[in-house]
Amino acid sequence: MTSGPRLLDYLQHMQEATRQILAYTAALDQAAFHADTRTQQAVLFNFVVLGEAATKLMAGHGELLARHPQVPWRSIKDMRNQVAHGYFAIDLDVVWRTVRHALPALLDSLPAVIADAAEQRNRPDVSPTEEGDPHTRTE
Repeated sequence: MTSGPRLLDYLQHMQEATRQILAYTAALDQAAFHADTRTQQAVLFNFVVLGEAATKLMAGHGELLARHPQVPWRSIKDMRNQVAHGYFAIDLDVVWRTVRHALPALLDSLPAVIADAAEQRNRPDVSPTEEGDPHTRTE
């Protein structure tokens, strides 16, 4: 599948949402996070952004995602669904642990995924006919 114009956008949205969450929570401990509803809502909104982008990527870019199993694509989507559809059942302790333990690793992993997507976008597509028949190659 070609990368399409939105592939890099989705990945960059994920990177920015992750950065925002980490910035919003950098100076907080867990108790302060529990007491700060404004930060909670900002964090939860960015989890929705993360999950929406992951959902779009899962729907159309499975090969790219398969090359990066270190990113928990399904868990990101599931977190989004919990926030968006189970708002009154959100466990802020789970959110906090995710922020502290999973997001730094995600932020570290995304540059490699973005580089892979950019490389994929810049690679010319080769049809099966062109690959298999030396008479149709245009080298």
